[in-house]
Amino acid sequence: MRHQHNIRRRVVVAVFALGLFASACSEPTIIGSSQDTIDDPSKISTEAPENAEDADTSSSTSIPSSGAATTNEIVWAPCKADPTGDSQCGELIVPFDYNDPSVGSFTLFLTRRLATDQTTKIGSMLVNPGGPGFGGSSVAADAQYYFSAELLSRFDVIGWDPRGTGKSTPAVNCIDEYDEYFGIDSTPETPAEKQAIVDASKKFNDECVKNSGEILPYISTQATARDMDSIRRALGEDKITYFGFSYGSELGATWATMFPDTVRAAVLDGASDPNATSLDQGLAQAKGFEKQLDTFLAACSKRVSCAFHSNGNSAAALDKLLASVDATPLVVSADRTPITQGVMYTALAQAMYSDTLWPKLERALADGVKGNGAGLLSLYDEYYQRKPGGTYGNELEAFLAISCLDDPGPIGVEAVDAQVPVFTKAAKRFGPSFAYGYSCALWPVKPVERIVITGKGAGPIIVVGTTGDAATPIASSRAAAKALENGVFVTVRADQHTGYGLNACIVNTVDSYLTDLVVPDDGKVCG
Repeated sequence: MRHQHNIRRRVVVAVFALGLFASACSEPTIIGSSQDTIDDPSKISTEAPENAEDADTSSSTSIPSSGAATTNEIVWAPCKADPTGDSQCGELIVPFDYNDPSVGSFTLFLTRRLATDQTTKIGSMLVNPGGPGFGGSSVAADAQYYFSAELLSRFDVIGWDPRGTGKSTPAVNCIDEYDEYFGIDSTPETPAEKQAIVDASKKFNDECVKNSGEILPYISTQATARDMDSIRRALGEDKITYFGFSYGSELGATWATMFPDTVRAAVLDGASDPNATSLDQGLAQAKGFEKQLDTFLAACSKRVSCAFHSNGNSAAALDKLLASVDATPLVVSADRTPITQGVMYTALAQAMYSDTLWPKLERALADGVKGNGAGLLSLYDEYYQRKPGGTYGNELEAFLAISCLDDPGPIGVEAVDAQVPVFTKAAKRFGPSFAYGYSCALWPVKPVERIVITGKGAGPIIVVGTTGDAATPIASSRAAAKALENGVFVTVRADQHTGYGLNACIVNTVDSYLTDLVVPDDGKVCG
């Protein structure tokens, strides 16, 4: 249930070069998009099943439908990409704007894995892996890697690609090449270097408007929460269960606040304070990543076998390497970005999501000292989900578009620049990289009006925080629990992002709550 697939449950910390405060989004998963299982929505089988039991239609009362085409049912059928597998695929049409359905509509792409024991099935469990910007349909298709056998036996697991993401259509699609935007130096020392970041941010924004401008005002977290209620109604369930990881926690808390009477149970794993500003979340994340980096460096300095041991002074060696690549970036190949300081900070951030990545980081840093940046480039590529052929999905683009719409943070170049000393003081290494960047500060779409997250009337909601979580530091997770009317906080002792699946204690605690509604003691510690 964990190991490599646990990496799928992250959200993108920060797009350093364009300046999404790492928190403006509240975390990342870089591998959680539906591209892992469904190559194209057209691969949903449209052939009539031979037997009536081979297809299933879930329906309920309709969502607002005047004007734009909408549906109030999901027709489930085998996925052509995996016709003999355990998952089914479906679609649901929802309006761009629930207050004015005539504007247009999204077609949401969904995947369902039926409960293995239909006789004791409780109902459906909606799931989200994090983001924002990352599809969730693959979570249902790969549910065995995320959830225990107990949960798989008791729930139909349903994942969907939120509006503007993954295989839902239309989806955000701004750019095709990432190095131009994300490979530049993210900690400028000269006016020219800063202007390069500003120019890259403006160009990225222009490309987003050019290619996806029609949908940019309609992809907020609040709008996706409304889609969750449309999915619930299409399934015909009065109340529904939810399990969200990382940003999925913010989404879940928003949904629970907007539709409290429909919440049967909800688990928010790797949560951040939903009422904090993007600036506050960014500072919290910068501190979290700095703390985990310090932990990594201290452990490496104590262990002679660490590839980056550096005679017991890994921290000084890292600072020297950072200064070196800032002065003279490492060239890996002529057709790729050199290892700038921005690339290196992205590589470091990637490895802070889980201590299982630390051995790879050790070797990459040791090679970097020798002038070989291939290992650092590999971590950078993992962060941005670069595919073997050199292409990218649209997850990071949607991530920025949704984050800037939810809360852009400081507006304007000068406002961003004024925060740099604050971030530098909070995190001497990561701080400047988290602070610089201007995409959200220059975002051309008006942000949505924020709502106060309370979860009032939703009942007990479990919030899981992990002691060594850089992306959603445990203090922020505690704040998320306190923000909810009936939040129940559970701590997992581990050095990684999100906690479910790491030990029997947290699995049993969460499973008992989700299946039997047994609420644990607030403040319980696992591990």
